[in-house]
Amino acid sequence: MTQPQDPQQAQPPEGEQAVPAPELSGGEWLQGEPVSIKGSGQPLLVDFWDYTCMNCIRTLPYVAEWHRRYEQHGLRVVGVHTPEFSFARNEDHVRRAIESFEIPYPVVLDSEFAIWKAYENQYWPAKYFVGADGLIRASHVGEGGYGESEAFLQALIGEQEGFSGELPGVMEPVRPDDAAGAVCYRVTPELYCGYARGLVGNVGAIAPDRPMTYSDPGKHVEGTLYLEGDWMIASESLARPFGAQQPSRLHLAYMAVDVNLVLHPPLSGEGAKVRVLLDGAPIEAAAAGDDVVDGAVTVDVPRMYNLVKGDDADRHELTLETEADGVAAFAFTFGSCVVPAPAE
Repeated sequence: MTQPQDPQQAQPPEGEQAVPAPELSGGEWLQGEPVSIKGSGQPLLVDFWDYTCMNCIRTLPYVAEWHRRYEQHGLRVVGVHTPEFSFARNEDHVRRAIESFEIPYPVVLDSEFAIWKAYENQYWPAKYFVGADGLIRASHVGEGGYGESEAFLQALIGEQEGFSGELPGVMEPVRPDDAAGAVCYRVTPELYCGYARGLVGNVGAIAPDRPMTYSDPGKHVEGTLYLEGDWMIASESLARPFGAQQPSRLHLAYMAVDVNLVLHPPLSGEGAKVRVLLDGAPIEAAAAGDDVVDGAVTVDVPRMYNLVKGDDADRHELTLETEADGVAAFAFTFGSCVVPAPAE
């Protein structure tokens, strides 16, 4: 995944830099018919995404609207869902996300990274702009550049043989923090919870793949996880083990506007309660994220949960507390952009 970034133009490759787009083969089509690159004579937008990725989620409304606006003018859109975490290989989870996000275009599940590798892609989200000639004419990584991207799609549409349609104006920003004038801060980087890529700051031994009782050292470095109570650290995740005898707490000092966390419910299928504390106290309603109700998150499906919503980039101490055996945390992501208040 990538952190939010200021809007930036996606510059199209020129001349010998434009290369043939690989076929979208090797995955399982979950929605729509398989889409072929060769011989269509139509432009194509290929969007690599993962349903747990904050930046991907924020770009989906734009991609969906481009499909609605320009399908009648020849544009084809394909979502390539390449999973970042093992549970996102499950087609039922991805189908649920397709429905939840109201994605209207074809989606292929790229569980084995076949399409990802064919495009030599490295990021979520990443968009590849394919002309009617079947060549990749531009690419764009991360958020931003929506107006420039749509204008470039219009240019590709206009290149179709015999095209004479009238195209609408570029769409307005979906969110205020996508518009000109928004300020994006350097915030705490994305933070993984498993031992393969995570950063745990507890002093002493860390026990991979087995339960262990941890003691919180009390002092917390920003962007580092600190464990208290019973936890089990796996390659991708951090989970409360079954049979734990005391509350499990996770402490994190961060700087950001918003905080999100990918969570997975217990394998038993029951919802799990995770309490949210901010700066040592139960989170107040004004700061509570969209998924926090009465100071807690109910984890009932594996997805990204919004824990904290702020109006400025500030430093805070987040504590998560649970007694739900089997609930697992995978990755934190942090919002960075705000809209300054009008000058008086």
